[in-house]
Amino acid sequence: MSESLLAERNFLPSDIEVSNWQQIESYFKKLLDTPLNDLQALKQWLRDRSELEAFLQEDLGWRYIRMSCDTANEEYAGAFNFFVGEIQPRIAPLSQQLDLKLLNSTALPELSGRPYEIMLRQVRKRVEIFREVNIPLIAELQQKEQEYSAITGAMTVEVDGKEMTLQQAANFLEQDNRERREEVYRKVFARRLQDKDRLDELMDDLVARRDVIARNADFSNYRDYMFASLGRFDYTPDDCLRFHDAIGKFVVSLNNEVEEQHRKELGLDTLKPWDAVASPKGQEPLRPFSSAEDLMAKTIACFRDIDPFLGECMIEMQQAGRLDLESRKGKAPGGYNYPLYETGLPFIFMNSTNTLRDLVTMVHEGGHAVQSIVDKPLDLVDFKNLPSEVAELASMSMELISMEHWQHFFSNPLELKRARRKHLEDVLKGLPWIACVDAFQHWMYTHPGHRAGERSQAWTETYLRFSGHVTDWSGLEEIRSLLWQKQLHIYEVPFYYVEYGFAQLGAIAVWRNYRLRPAETIRQYLDALKLGYTASIGEVYEKAGIRFDFSDDYIRELTAFVREEWKKLCEE
Repeated sequence: MSESLLAERNFLPSDIEVSNWQQIESYFKKLLDTPLNDLQALKQWLRDRSELEAFLQEDLGWRYIRMSCDTANEEYAGAFNFFVGEIQPRIAPLSQQLDLKLLNSTALPELSGRPYEIMLRQVRKRVEIFREVNIPLIAELQQKEQEYSAITGAMTVEVDGKEMTLQQAANFLEQDNRERREEVYRKVFARRLQDKDRLDELMDDLVARRDVIARNADFSNYRDYMFASLGRFDYTPDDCLRFHDAIGKFVVSLNNEVEEQHRKELGLDTLKPWDAVASPKGQEPLRPFSSAEDLMAKTIACFRDIDPFLGECMIEMQQAGRLDLESRKGKAPGGYNYPLYETGLPFIFMNSTNTLRDLVTMVHEGGHAVQSIVDKPLDLVDFKNLPSEVAELASMSMELISMEHWQHFFSNPLELKRARRKHLEDVLKGLPWIACVDAFQHWMYTHPGHRAGERSQAWTETYLRFSGHVTDWSGLEEIRSLLWQKQLHIYEVPFYYVEYGFAQLGAIAVWRNYRLRPAETIRQYLDALKLGYTASIGEVYEKAGIRFDFSDDYIRELTAFVREEWKKLCEE
């Protein structure tokens, strides 16, 4: 870490490390022994606690980042497992004591109001659901969850005599050679089928462990426990079910229209799964960049066009080495932006293979990175620990806003038009998939005693509800039944997914505003991000110039806007 990134510490020594519990235990005890008799003492105590939490969060963050960058490295895995197995279980009861100390402080009434009220409702909820018996269970669960990345990160296939990750092989699905697409598609899923039972067994184990944790905390199921744990104060499980219904009513039908258009352009009688992202005859797959370095250079130029500050954020990330972008064997799947609260500069991880999807992932994670950078001045970690509905608004809005400046990636106007259209189609496909994954998890955790076969059947029924009628799955039913195993969130971060749907609606609304008033919209966007989590979700969205709304009327309205824009891009 460069000297410029080292955070100034007042409570902790500059050379503190986490190699054993005794090194940090004394700082928790010091916080527990500090009197909180007046407002000044309470605010200083909160700053000291936040400094400790930021240090520990960043230490764990680097352990996770190194492990995901190299899943085969036993030292990295051991370092991560040491923290979640040895350190976190000891932190948990002391954090509960600190929460209780805060809530019992005689100075607490003076702390009411902004920006503390959002933090305090989180603290009260943590205290309410805390159970000491769950401490070792949660630690064991976190270690178990990492088995998913180890299993899927090792998956490779051979194409043309070359070993490839599944992400790399997926590039062949964009080719106009249908026989090759089918060949690679079947190879990829044949490889997934090799670990189907292993991943089913892992899911059985995770569901059982999660259910025990929920019941220990006096919840009837893990879904309701997670709504409390995730701090979902602004909506309920029933709101999610209404969201599912609205997506089914208004977005699935538009997706049928999109898929039918795609089938006609491919000149096919029947659309199969391996045709989903194929390029029409005579069109080469879109290749927006040539290397990780090229991807970053073009992203910086794109962000600068939107606002010079955004470009500077990406330059700072690059200069600090906070990036690992290219796909390789042994690297965990997926992509993420990991906020690092002590230094205030996050880390972007992804598996790029020079596809349009990679471009979208880069600007998506770039939006998260901007959020991490602009909320750095906030005093406390609790002010930066965002709900996903806010975090994903930052990233998904950046996908659509940046699309207006993708000429940096596509100098050919026809390719630029194709890319924009393709992304809008992916947005439309994404909303039903989000609803599907979320509805599936609602089923799983309200039926905790289910068996693998029942889960597979529930997935198939849920998938059919949201997948439309154009793509033909005849003869591919087994493949369809395991599509859920592709979704990392189901294994590693359960219930963290519907937020993408809510944020996608918000992002569409931000984009609509940007088309009309670009400068004002970016100002509102950055003002909303600067709030961090010092306001409710609805208030953050209002600051961004939009509504936190997933009603039938709103989804119908936004879907109609996207359909109009998509139709324009379909015109010759």
